[in-house]
Amino acid sequence: MVLRAVTALFQSKEDRAFSRSLRNMLGFTPGNLALYRKAFTHSSAANQAKDRGEEKESYERLEFLGDAILSAVIADFLFKKFPYKDEGFLTKMRSRIVSRSMLGKLAHKFGIEKLIEAENGVAGRSSSIYGDVFEAILGAVFLDKGYPFTAAFIRNSIIKYHLDIDEIENVDTDYKSKLIEWAQKNKKELKFRLVEEKGTGTQKMFVVEIVVDGGGVGRSENFSKKKAEQEAAAIAIVSLGIS
Repeated sequence: MVLRAVTALFQSKEDRAFSRSLRNMLGFTPGNLALYRKAFTHSSAANQAKDRGEEKESYERLEFLGDAILSAVIADFLFKKFPYKDEGFLTKMRSRIVSRSMLGKLAHKFGIEKLIEAENGVAGRSSSIYGDVFEAILGAVFLDKGYPFTAAFIRNSIIKYHLDIDEIENVDTDYKSKLIEWAQKNKKELKFRLVEEKGTGTQKMFVVEIVVDGGGVGRSENFSKKKAEQEAAAIAIVSLGIS
């Protein structure tokens, strides 16, 4: 408490206001404000600053870090919550949770758009910015507070209060169609290859592999061929980084 008061004493009025906004938004007092400022800085604002001869970094490196941290925590959470589900199901669930649309919704719930620094109109025109900044904030939290704190923040402040896991599980997403659309748009050769059929009758297991430009990018197996294709497509979408 004393340290916080001493730190606040040496902060500028602008820093104190920014710190209060972050505390109201995230539920804790930030340490290194420079990290969080960077997390809210779009590349357009960073480029404008450089044109004026100022040094300013965008959130892109923090976004990369935050994406990895979020993915790891979500994977750990799902692994423990669904002990009897296979890789395809877990990958599908993680893909839904960390999708750009989901992260954009979470960003709006936290109100991060109020603090984004971008060239006039850029943030409003591109909805993906909100999800990018959300991941960048997690990267900043990790560097500021460490992994245990960040993991607890994701579990207790994001998953617990802002994600309905049962609802997410029941969403019927057509990953196969999404992958086909992506391949057509990017002129990629896409194949859904039936690798193997194991067992007989109602116990027959279908092993399906997704092949893009000759390379395997996702594989799953299920008693239903259609489900195996969907699960393999979900894995492929994550592997290929399709948002």
